[in-house]
Amino acid sequence: MRTRATITLTTALLTTLVACSSSSDDKADTPNSSRTTAAETPTTTPRAPDAVELERVADTYVSLYFGGVGEAAYAFLSKRCRAKADPATYAATVDQAAKDYGPDHPATDVHATVSGAMGRVSYKVTGLPKFDQQGQPWRVEGGAWKYDAC
Repeated sequence: MRTRATITLTTALLTTLVACSSSSDDKADTPNSSRTTAAETPTTTPRAPDAVELERVADTYVSLYFGGVGEAAYAFLSKRCRAKADPATYAATVDQAAKDYGPDHPATDVHATVSGAMGRVSYKVTGLPKFDQQGQPWRVEGGAWKYDAC
């Protein structure tokens, strides 16, 4: 099951890297002799993370948490939550959750609502109804969703 969590984490990280990087061949198409002013230069505005992205991120977080991948799950915490838990303590908590419950508890019925840089996620944790969430808070930091329920 750790393989699943690792694959999910790798997919999430690659998706984030692809979404954050941009390459433009527009400059290659522009002749060197033309002058472009700042007003004419096309700009791209990064798309704000939406509800679909929040649902995907929350699902990944749950897989990492119950998969015992503490370091990777810690990266999903908001700055406010990271200030309350040092990485080693958090990793130990995640490791204990994996030992207590096992890794086979994916999130299901994941639904998110977003308002600006704030989001709320509701989901069920397979086989562990006591961990089901309703309106779990998340926030956008640095262009990415971060868990903010600390």
